Amino acid sequence: MIKHVSTSVLRRRALSIFQAALAAADPGAAVVRHLKRINLARFRNIYVVGAGKAGASMAEAAERVIGCRITAGFLNVKEASGVKLRRIQLHESGHPVPDQRGVEGARRIAEIAGSAGRDDLVVCLISGGASALMPLPADPVTLEEKQEITRLLLACGADIHEINTVRKHTSRIKGGQLARLAAPARVEALLLSDVIGDDPGTIGSGPAAPDATTFAHSLSVFEKYGISARLPVSVRTRLESGARGELPETPKPEDALFARVRNTVIGSNRLALAAAARRARELGLRPLLLSSEVQGETREIARVHAAIAREIVRSGHPIRPPACVISGGETTVTLRGEGRGGRNQEFVLAAALDIAGLPNTVIFSAGTDGTDGPTDAAGALADGGTLGRQPDARAYLDRNDSYRYFEALGDLVKTGPTHTNVMDVRLVLVGSQQ
Repeated sequence: MIKHVSTSVLRRRALSIFQAALAAADPGAAVVRHLKRINLARFRNIYVVGAGKAGASMAEAAERVIGCRITAGFLNVKEASGVKLRRIQLHESGHPVPDQRGVEGARRIAEIAGSAGRDDLVVCLISGGASALMPLPADPVTLEEKQEITRLLLACGADIHEINTVRKHTSRIKGGQLARLAAPARVEALLLSDVIGDDPGTIGSGPAAPDATTFAHSLSVFEKYGISARLPVSVRTRLESGARGELPETPKPEDALFARVRNTVIGSNRLALAAAARRARELGLRPLLLSSEVQGETREIARVHAAIAREIVRSGHPIRPPACVISGGETTVTLRGEGRGGRNQEFVLAAALDIAGLPNTVIFSAGTDGTDGPTDAAGALADGGTLGRQPDARAYLDRNDSYRYFEALGDLVKTGPTHTNVMDVRLVLVGSQQ
């Protein structure tokens, strides 16, 4: 018999379920597992390069397996978090807007990859954030102009596939171009996926993966969002020249260089959500895993999840309480105000408006990397009584100020750096209504 579950208990269980998802996304354990499958003795030199928010833990695991066989190693990371390695240098760089530190590190990564020969192995460790953390602007684009177009694309609500399409065609290292630099060496790219569908060509802008997008695709992204007129002249010049065939394209799937390249997804949102479902069941909740591929405007996705919560409360469909509905993926926020927040906090705030008054109902959303937008929170949680404690939710939402709303209530979710990144985990928990 399933016992009554109160709102306070549901709030604690939401945090426990999220912790289970984080544990399943541990990149260090995944790197060790996959590197042990490779016959490292056959290679003359072994180089370790890469970038990403999980870079420190991935590099630490690689050094643990490969050790003194590492000839040179360099990763651009958001935060080294005190990790000190003997063979691999961790280089802190800007995220989500690329900076000069990232450019300097990307140059070093390109140098290391370019030094590899046919009998060598290049291990490429890529996780979420790698696109911004490993900027190497292609002529005539400057770093400042890459920063400008990154801000433009983030603000207009472009999704990660669209942003990375542009990044690949304004870079000398993304879109398979790192693999081109390393050829003819063997390349093993280990990828922690932070993108819908786990496409290796999109994860970190696919530095070692074939690129099916083109210069023309890049131009169409700006046209779609009506911001073509705001493009820096150098960016427009490069993209238009490439679209006319005057510049070499990124390497495509049929390129012979990929015969010696393997891209392996070692962690993903789907695996994290499966772990969340197992933990929910252990805690006495009936889990329902909706999808790991949810994307779209954050507020609209929030309304759908709130509607599911209302249906569970009123009819017991699509699953009877006590229930835990789980989804993942990554939504986008169209900025309308000057407040602070991120997509997870905005999701919870928007959902809180629609679950107001529902008994024993909790909404939770957090980023697995421990950060949500330009804040120190991973996300937030709310329940049916949240608006009763702070009724001005609509005003905060209108100015994209979800951080300050939940900060005042003590309902921000703060994990600190998690050293992983497999997108977001969203939970709808509904306790027994008896």
